[in-house]
Amino acid sequence: MSLTRLEQVALGIAGATALGIGGFILAAPHAFYASYGISLGTDASVLSEVRAPAACLAALGVIMLAGILRRAWAPVSITAASTVFLAFPAGRLVGLVVDGMPSGGILGALVLELAIAALCLAAFRHRLWSTASTRNRRTAA
Repeated sequence: MSLTRLEQVALGIAGATALGIGGFILAAPHAFYASYGISLGTDASVLSEVRAPAACLAALGVIMLAGILRRAWAPVSITAASTVFLAFPAGRLVGLVVDGMPSGGILGALVLELAIAALCLAAFRHRLWSTASTRNRRTAA
């Protein structure tokens, strides 16, 4: 599968962001969360619960970036980028409704995630919608 320039840019931004954030949390969770005004403490269980999804986010970032270099990885990369950058802001929006207003740093993260989600939707819209409509036509037949 060949990627358009916009798709490559979207995967590059999404992948670098996911890899960078996941890697930072994995390597220095205290410093990362302190930037949001969150104190993690020293409980090994809490730190494990923070590092595990961080490793997943970093791995998904690598998958997103792999799609730029390897054509065969492109569909998986597009799926990973779309899932991560639609799910993260969705979760934050649920938190806003259920838990109230978070810190300014968290709101900044929400804005960044929404911007990357919009970029992914703009870049991948023809693939996301054409795949769904093709699948619907095959099931209806």
